[in-house]
Amino acid sequence: MAEAIYATGKRKNAVARVLVSPGSGKIIVNNKELGDYFGRETLQMMVRQPLELTENLGKLNISANVLGGGLSGQAGAIRHGITKALIAIDSSLRDKLKKEGLITRDSREKERKKYGQKGARKKFQFSKR
Repeated sequence: MAEAIYATGKRKNAVARVLVSPGSGKIIVNNKELGDYFGRETLQMMVRQPLELTENLGKLNISANVLGGGLSGQAGAIRHGITKALIAIDSSLRDKLKKEGLITRDSREKERKKYGQKGARKKFQFSKR
């Protein structure tokens, strides 16, 4: 791999533009280190998951710009973007990543609020009189 690869990942309302290039293994999210941006260790593990599966953890530099959604959705979007970039670099990794369910975009979205109700499913209390 000689040049950088761009990929886009999505989860809930978060959209991540991920740039994967050869390097020492630095992960930068919105111009901050991974540990500074995602405080919880589980979110950091989520971002590193496709790299650990393909044994590319110390070999690739990753720069991600992510916007929208919350921290969990943003971590999922970055993970999806990294997965797509790894497949663009080496298509033989596809089977390993598909087996773990990382290729498929998690399409679950928030259900819209309905009129005449308190939320998407919750209704106002019924009163007979």
